[in-house]
Amino acid sequence: MAKRSRIDKPLAFLIVLLVVAGCLIFASAAFGLLARGATHISSIVFNHMVLGVGVGLVLMIITTHIDYHRWRPLAPYCFILALVATTLVFVPHLGFAHGGGLRWIKIANFSLQPSESLKIGSIIFAAAYFSAIRTRVSTLRYGLSGFLVILALPALLLILQPDLGTLGIVALGVFATFIAAGARIRDIAVAICIGLIALGALAFMRPYVFDRVVTFFHPSQNAQAEGYQIRQSLIAIGSGGLLGRGFGQGIQKFTYLPEPMGDSIFAVAAEELGFVGSISLIGLFLALALRGLSVSARAPDFFGALLGVGISVYLGGEAFINIAAMLGVAPLTGIPLTFISQGGTAMLVSLASAGILLNISRSRRTA
Repeated sequence: MAKRSRIDKPLAFLIVLLVVAGCLIFASAAFGLLARGATHISSIVFNHMVLGVGVGLVLMIITTHIDYHRWRPLAPYCFILALVATTLVFVPHLGFAHGGGLRWIKIANFSLQPSESLKIGSIIFAAAYFSAIRTRVSTLRYGLSGFLVILALPALLLILQPDLGTLGIVALGVFATFIAAGARIRDIAVAICIGLIALGALAFMRPYVFDRVVTFFHPSQNAQAEGYQIRQSLIAIGSGGLLGRGFGQGIQKFTYLPEPMGDSIFAVAAEELGFVGSISLIGLFLALALRGLSVSARAPDFFGALLGVGISVYLGGEAFINIAAMLGVAPLTGIPLTFISQGGTAMLVSLASAGILLNISRSRRTA
């Protein structure tokens, strides 16, 4: 039996706090790019703050008020729509490349990264599928095979772009849903082995993947090439000390740190806020993930529980992978820092997903 109530206040507070902190950190990082003489800074700020944060908050409010049960019959259509949107990057004169990846489309002078929609689209579809085969999830035919089939098309499209960072988040969210659905230990182990083999194959087929793996194990090699970003990131984080240089007073963002508003934004925050601020930011993401999982555990039905787990792991996992890369304990992936990094599309999808999680929190299982 389910009881409708107000949204989970601690979860809502954590989301709002992270978005506000993200806006402040982003603003500080933007000054670094402005000081470098960037001429397109106004469009970047508009795309992130207005289209990302502004429209994203509106979407979060909307999804908070949409009964999450409605997503279940729509799951196949959401998944197919996300796949079709992702293929648009291959359409001539619509998709365009940047930084070595064909990941964006331009519509009316606005750039979008449609692959971001695969993160939530895949999770909704996986939650609907595994809740439908709940009694057969431990079988090879429906459990592990279903998991692999769900990932097959997203993997193909994202490898062709290439966008392995987004593929990693999609796989993580679907994998968490698969585990929460009751996957057998054997199937989990097989899925991990398949993932490692696929990653090894990609490392040999895609030289840049191999270079990132080598840089992760030997960061001192190619310090001015593949290892440059992690080296500058560690310098920024280390120079922050205990309490940091002070908000807006960071140095690395002005000259040395690549992508200060993108995947390196945690290094900007760590330099200015120090160890205390960095730990506080990590603590907020940890609290968000744990609160999301707590909400999922109290969902009144299996679909809501799986959907909540997938979204919680996606939002929290994305943040921790980004932070781990900046600390040198994981390879660089280009994954954004949730609610903080530059990227209007990523912000839209993250906030819309957070709204779905908030709606799940409105339904509580009662005896």
